[in-house]
Amino acid sequence: MIVGVVKETFPGEARVALVPAGVQQLTRADLEVVIESGAGTDAGYDDASYVEKGASLAVDRADVWNRADVVLQVRSLGANPDEGKADLERTRSGQVVIGVCEPLTEHDSNRAIAATGATLFSMEMMPRITRAQSMDILSSMATIAGYKAVLLGADALPKLFPMMMTAAGTLAAARVFVVGAGVAGLQAIASARRLGAVVHAYDVRPVVREQVESLGGKFVELELETDTAEDAGGYAKELGEDFYTKQREMMLSVVAESDVVITTAAIPGKKAPILVTREMVEGMHRGSVVVDLAAERGGNCELTKPGERVDHNGVTILGPLNIPSDVPYHASQMYSKNITTFLLHLVKEGELIVDLDDEITRSTLITRDGSVVHERVLEAAGSKGGQS
Repeated sequence: MIVGVVKETFPGEARVALVPAGVQQLTRADLEVVIESGAGTDAGYDDASYVEKGASLAVDRADVWNRADVVLQVRSLGANPDEGKADLERTRSGQVVIGVCEPLTEHDSNRAIAATGATLFSMEMMPRITRAQSMDILSSMATIAGYKAVLLGADALPKLFPMMMTAAGTLAAARVFVVGAGVAGLQAIASARRLGAVVHAYDVRPVVREQVESLGGKFVELELETDTAEDAGGYAKELGEDFYTKQREMMLSVVAESDVVITTAAIPGKKAPILVTREMVEGMHRGSVVVDLAAERGGNCELTKPGERVDHNGVTILGPLNIPSDVPYHASQMYSKNITTFLLHLVKEGELIVDLDDEITRSTLITRDGSVVHERVLEAAGSKGGQS
C-alpha cells in the first residue's frame, strides 16, 4: 500500500502532514511512502531527510495523487475550500484521504469528495477516549495555541510579566486571566506562570480546579450551575444564552483587573460564544490585551476581528488565525505522530480496513462509497441519509 503526502496549498499553511520520523514508522509497517517535493520545506524538513528515512520523491503533485492509495494532508478540501478544489479532479474512487476537513460546516466539500468515490477520514472528529489520545490532533494543536497565546499577549503588553525587585524599584507582576481550562487553557496557564505572571483561570467545569491549581493558577469561582459542558464525544457544547449572560455578568470585575485575558472557548461546528463583551473591554485599563484563541470561530470577544489586531480605547484585541502554522516544525511533528498512529490503527497486514464496529474508525469516517456517512455530519447538514 502506498501512502502519499502532498505540500499544503492553504495560504500561509506551513505545516506538513508527515515528518521524516513518521516515514520510518510507516515503512516499518511495510507501507511505501511517496512525498511531493518541498512538502516539508516550510516546516523545516527538506526532501533529503525524507529520502534518508525511506520515502521516495514524486515527479510532481499529480504523481502523488495518481500513485497513492492513501493521501495524508493537514488541510483536506473542507479546511482548504478554495485551493483544495484543484485536487478534486485527481481524487479517485477507492482512494483514502485523511486530514482536517471541517465536516460539520463544510457540507458542499463533503459532498464533493463523496462524489469522487473516495473515503474521507476527519482527524478533528477523533473521539475523546483513552484509546484515541495519541491520535487527537485538536489537543496537540491546542497545546501549541495555548503556549503561543501567552507569547502574543506578552509581546503586546506594555509591561513585563514577572515581578522584579530592582535598584529602580519593584515591578508588579502582570495579571493574566485565562477563560477555559481545556488543553489550550492549561498550556496558557503553565506558560504564563513560567513567565512570572499571576494567573487566574475560569472554566464552566469545576472539576478542572485541581488542574488549574496544580499549574500555579488560581481558580475563579463564579458559582454558575450547569449539568455538563461536554457532549458525548468529549467536546465542548453550547450552554444557552441565559448561561452565557450570567457568566459575562460575573466575569466583569475579573476581566477589569486583568492585564491579559486569553479566551479559549471554541465549539466544533458552531460559532464561538461571546464571553468578553464590549463593556468588559471598556472596563479594562489602557494597555491591556485580549488574545482570542476562538477567532477562527468568530471569537469569544465581542470586538474580535479574525486575523486582525484591534485597538479599542487603548485595549488591544488580538484575533490570531492558524496559530500552529506559526510554529510549523513542532506542530508538524505532533500532527505527524497523531496521523501516523491513526493510519496504523486502520491498517491490518498491509491493508486499510474500515471497521465500523470500532469507535475511532466510526467517529472519523465522513464519506464512503459515494456518500456522506457520518451521522452527526448528516444531522448538521439537515439530512438523515445518503449523499446529502
